[in-house]
Amino acid sequence: MSGVREKVTRLFVVAAIAEAVSWAGLLAGMAAKYGPPGNELGVQVFGPIHGALFVAYGVLVLAVARVHRWSLLATAVALACAVPPFATLVFERWARRRGMLATTEPAREPVPVG
Repeated sequence: MSGVREKVTRLFVVAAIAEAVSWAGLLAGMAAKYGPPGNELGVQVFGPIHGALFVAYGVLVLAVARVHRWSLLATAVALACAVPPFATLVFERWARRRGMLATTEPAREPVPVG
């Protein structure tokens, strides 16, 4: 299970970062669309990219929550963090500091035999 755990965790971290970067692109595109240039190209490019990364992040939250056995509250917070810009980065850092993204299993106490 450790290989799956590592892969899902790595994909989650990449998705959290990519989703935040796509937010930056989308916000810049919206500024260009509604600001003085009046150019929609940024929104046309970053809108679908951000949408796809938003969905990927949500799916990966559910996967990583399952393999790491997150609480329902932690999972809900992680999902909610996809909505505000850059909150996925904040959540990823918070979860990492608390050991919620550790890829190694905690050491188990030896069980006496006999």
